[in-house]
Amino acid sequence: MPILGAHQSISGGYYRAVQIAADEGCDCVQIFTKNNNQWRAKPLTDEDVRLFTEAMGRLGIKHPISHDSYLINLGSPDKTLWKKSVDALVIEIERASRLEIPYVVAHPGAFTSSSEAAGIKQIARGINEMHRQTKKQSAQLLLETTAGQGSNLGWQFEQLGAILEKVKNPDIVGVCFDTCHVHAAGYAMATEKEYRATMRKLNSAVGIKKVKAFHLNDSKTPLGSRVDRHEAIGKGHLGLEPFRHLLNDRRFKKVPMYLETPKGPKGKSSWDRANLRQLRKLIED
Repeated sequence: MPILGAHQSISGGYYRAVQIAADEGCDCVQIFTKNNNQWRAKPLTDEDVRLFTEAMGRLGIKHPISHDSYLINLGSPDKTLWKKSVDALVIEIERASRLEIPYVVAHPGAFTSSSEAAGIKQIARGINEMHRQTKKQSAQLLLETTAGQGSNLGWQFEQLGAILEKVKNPDIVGVCFDTCHVHAAGYAMATEKEYRATMRKLNSAVGIKKVKAFHLNDSKTPLGSRVDRHEAIGKGHLGLEPFRHLLNDRRFKKVPMYLETPKGPKGKSSWDRANLRQLRKLIED
């Protein structure tokens, strides 16, 4: 049975995200370990860690994962921003490790005013520096497939492969496959034939076994748009079939999958439960 969950807010405490995940019928949970739109991070306390790990065990939620700050850009040609990004990623790895979260998901980065080749080199250099500073930490990095907006890298599987080739310790770097992003990047998955072709390309460029997590999101934009806009499952341009193929792919039976779909109007109950129900209907015996 596929492992399904969703990203949840840490407002009110890290343990609250676990409680919400359980209430919504999740098997797993993704969080930010700090405000994702700020560089600064409030120090983690022993109580934060205790309450979070205790809630995970008590409520039966498995496979916690975190997503790094959107401000981080390891591909930046600006030396100051690049160093600030590396330092921030180090903190993300440290915080995840302390919370006993095994993986930190990160967008690879954008090359901005440089070039694709230069950006790939910078990202790998940043990962290598992060690894140098976090040798004693348990959390590992997952590079996320992107939609390819602007100069963002990682929208082509070959770009991820090129980054991994330049990383000194590629065995401790994995991949997070985002369905919306892959669709927006131009990889079709609607038919069984298209889905298998896309997975063959991924396997050739990166390796299927590198995929340690999935983000399950429909897309508000069409195939190849290179615009990242998440939609509820079955309500966007992907439709249900790509999710059916993915959920019944035995290779990913033990790989956790997390919703990042809209939560619905503020003050109302989350739409996560409905999206999870829709996904579980697609699972074949």
